[in-house]
Amino acid sequence: MTTIFGKIIKRELPADIVYEDDHIIAIKDIAPLAPVHILIMPKKEIKNIQSVKPEDLPLLQEIFAVAQKLAEEHDVEESYRLLTNNGTEAGQTIFHLHFHLIGGERLGPMA
Repeated sequence: MTTIFGKIIKRELPADIVYEDDHIIAIKDIAPLAPVHILIMPKKEIKNIQSVKPEDLPLLQEIFAVAQKLAEEHDVEESYRLLTNNGTEAGQTIFHLHFHLIGGERLGPMA
């Protein structure tokens, strides 16, 4: 099952890549909710949090480290939101695990 993110990772679709290494890629969101809105994801295709296996846990550690680095680079390290959705009813629309790094302005309460 290849998603839009899988196609970006394979360079079949363009994206504004702000970070990449062997395991993680981060891109600017095409419909940002705030001045800083970056999507951080493993290159390995994992559907969602419930699909993370024990051997995938180091990827989550790497994602958190990348989030910290990007927050610093975008001057939002003191105030940002890092979130993911798990399943359709939670708002997940692309079934490739990804985290939204959102900041750069005062964020309202979460629904």
